[in-house]
Amino acid sequence: MARTSTYLNFSRETEEAFNFYKSVFSSEFSGNGIARFGDFPPPEGAPQFADEDKNLIMHIELPILGGHILMGK
Repeated sequence: MARTSTYLNFSRETEEAFNFYKSVFSSEFSGNGIARFGDFPPPEGAPQFADEDKNLIMHIELPILGGHILMGK
């Protein structure tokens, strides 16, 4: 079955936006749920994430209508 995905990028409001979409579409997050920057170590040689950024969303998926998936970061 074909699937369409839309990837949305937000500065720092991803979680608020996706919780709103979740309520509008009466859906639940799919995949591995919510992946946050603090859940993964930074790549070798990269600086550590700032404490205020560790809780930001790295990736999120929400199935909506007709097999369409909203994804974001």
